[in-house]
Amino acid sequence: MAYGSALAVLADPTRRQVFERLRAGPRAVNAIAAGMPVSRPAVSQHLKVLKGAGLVEERSEGVRRIYSVRREGLAELRAWLDSFWGDALDAFKLEAENSYQAKKRQR
Repeated sequence: MAYGSALAVLADPTRRQVFERLRAGPRAVNAIAAGMPVSRPAVSQHLKVLKGAGLVEERSEGVRRIYSVRREGLAELRAWLDSFWGDALDAFKLEAENSYQAKKRQR
């Protein structure tokens, strides 16, 4: 149930904002923290949690750490969310068929 871990980690609004800043591509901690209402050390802690959940990865460039989205980390969450589409479409099909049958009986 890795999607549950991803949901729990992304439930924090600041952590979600940190994660969303990586959408545009890899960034250093200072670039991620720029303009945020929390300190750079706080951003680093959020990145640590995101990394622990498998949602981000880091690499070193000299003394800097560069963070990026780990797309594989989102795969199970996405699969879980996508499963709702099948259920919704099945329910829509059933409702449309029932509505059609009801109109047919009224004639």
